[in-house]
Amino acid sequence: MIDVHAHFAEEGYTFPEEWNKIQSANVARVILAGDNVKHTRMHRDFCKEHEGAFFTAGVHPSETDGFGKETLEELKALCEEKKCVAVGEIGLDYHYEDTDKEKQRKAFEEQLALAFEEGLPVQIHSRDACADTLAILKNCEQYSKHGILLHCYSYGKENLESFLRFGAYFSFGGVSCFKNAKKVWESVEICPFDKILSETDSPYLSPFRGEKNTPANIPVIVSRLAEIKGVEREMLAAQIEQNAERLFPKIK
Repeated sequence: MIDVHAHFAEEGYTFPEEWNKIQSANVARVILAGDNVKHTRMHRDFCKEHEGAFFTAGVHPSETDGFGKETLEELKALCEEKKCVAVGEIGLDYHYEDTDKEKQRKAFEEQLALAFEEGLPVQIHSRDACADTLAILKNCEQYSKHGILLHCYSYGKENLESFLRFGAYFSFGGVSCFKNAKKVWESVEICPFDKILSETDSPYLSPFRGEKNTPANIPVIVSRLAEIKGVEREMLAAQIEQNAERLFPKIK
């Protein structure tokens, strides 16, 4: 099984114990998502020492203060690392009232262009910004030819088709296990089998409320996704791995 979106940098995990726990859970591959340059570098270094670990290079929309030419040059160098499989997580987050939306949009567009230049797919973070995310994907459609992932998809079944027009993939995590997550369940139900992926967003959004999340929880999440889809877990797990290899060919 695979976790396509997790965070280890400065999150308080203890290694090698945590990695052994993940491997014992039959989670053979983990993609560590970059949220700033420092954490991307930390993930790069971790991946050099751990088989089955890969990383993405990017600046999260909430981390875009100071984003500029130097940041893009640093990201470009990281993108060219052997185990960098995508640009991300990038996008828009309008959750907080004091958000500098223009700064976020500019950084999003520039990182989409970087992904195109480097021949990499993108992992997108989008919260409370559905319309602007779709607008930027439309305006920058030429930059997303290598693939798009909507990580921790939360915009409901009514918007899933709009993202599918751009060939997007969708990853679902621990929220799918919550008792009140009807909106997520509906999205999982209609998500095409060849576009669905599994993630944890560790250390956040554990399927067990109040606990720190870990990629070792992927079997729990895949079991829940399979239950929603009405298929066997083994069948869905195999499909998810095929989807991940199609979107992130460097993990093969």
